Amino acid sequence: MAAKKKQPAARPSASDKPATLKDMLNPEVLAKLQAQANELKASEEERRQEEQRLALEAKQVERKRLENDFEYLLGQSESKKIDKYD
Repeated sequence: MAAKKKQPAARPSASDKPATLKDMLNPEVLAKLQAQANELKASEEERRQEEQRLALEAKQVERKRLENDFEYLLGQSESKKIDKYD
């Protein structure tokens, strides 16, 4: 039995590749889709920044509230005294 040598499969050239959707779309339609995608990304980024801003404001309001809460401040000062002696 003679060992058969496997011939490497011929690689398809660039012209043999199947057409992609990008190749088939009209350039104007493709540009509109890309513009829409960019707008969606920008609006999502704005929404994310707004959420961060609101979260920061909520933290500041909570901190202000705690600064005016005598019981909270007393508890904080007592825990610092205890930590000092440990």
